[in-house]
Amino acid sequence: MGVYLGVDFHTGAQNVCWCDTADGEIHERRLDHQRDDVRGFYAQFAVPAVIGVEASGYARWFHQWIEELGHRLLVGDARRIRQFAQRRQKNNRRDAALLLDLLLHDDFPAVHLPPPASQEVLRLLRYRDRLVRVRTRLWNGLHAVALGHRLQLGFRLRSAPGRAQLQALPLSAADALQREHSLALLAELQTRIAAIESALAARAQQDGRVARLRTHPGVGLLTALAVVHTLEPVTRFDRARRVAAYCGLDPVEHSSGDRLHFGHISKQGNRFLRFLLGEAAHGAVRPGGDDQLRRFYFHLLVKKNAPIATVAVARKLLLRLYRMLREQIDYDEFRRRGRDARRARQ
Repeated sequence: MGVYLGVDFHTGAQNVCWCDTADGEIHERRLDHQRDDVRGFYAQFAVPAVIGVEASGYARWFHQWIEELGHRLLVGDARRIRQFAQRRQKNNRRDAALLLDLLLHDDFPAVHLPPPASQEVLRLLRYRDRLVRVRTRLWNGLHAVALGHRLQLGFRLRSAPGRAQLQALPLSAADALQREHSLALLAELQTRIAAIESALAARAQQDGRVARLRTHPGVGLLTALAVVHTLEPVTRFDRARRVAAYCGLDPVEHSSGDRLHFGHISKQGNRFLRFLLGEAAHGAVRPGGDDQLRRFYFHLLVKKNAPIATVAVARKLLLRLYRMLREQIDYDEFRRRGRDARRARQ
């Protein structure tokens, strides 16, 4: 018994289809986010009503209001929700009715929402990543200007002597303006990125989980924070294979009968986390890193290629970090348990 609401949410408006199981009557309404009292509409329902909405990146204010009102919010996987549609016709009213039907029949494909603190850390990580990408584009533009004037420095362009050589180049008015603006923007971006990294380091300083993960070779502050707060709470995964599938690092299977075929990874999980794990994989296989991952990488490099070998190492690294989180152990203890297990098998 209770009130169930299916909400087809858009930036400017939303269609709501709701049902009180006490009488079974279904109601519909369209709410404009600027003209209608959206908060007052949801406040009229007895707490806790169950509200289902598709996942989106611009509904944060709506989620916050629903939680403040004491209702139960379920965020659904849009791709899986669409698979339940019986008809090819699609509009806002039908979408809201479909969400309500899934709620009433307990078939709503809800996704996990990290705690508010974890969402804050993940937003900071993604914001830093966007600033780093802008910084890279500026450096690439300066590198193109330098190459256009026979100055081949590569990554040395980012050093103080390289920037001095760039400043000394006689350039046209357009190139000189690009050089001046780009260097000023790069200095400002570096300050902003450093401030974000300081804020992230302050959050990680009080978290023992991040400290334990950073003991693994190749895993730095950003990767450890992303793994901890993406998998939070880690107890919701009962096995390592589910973690790999959640992050999109599980292979796509095309098998039938006695024929088994595994393809590339599914890429259906967190793309940003996969990127960080790939960067950490490069650090883990460098000299002085993890010897087992290094041997595994070069073994695959002979049979496959560098991208496939890197993805395979990233998957192994993710499973290691999951076990370290689940068992609450550091890298040295993880290696010791591995050696003990190998001796027991022998």
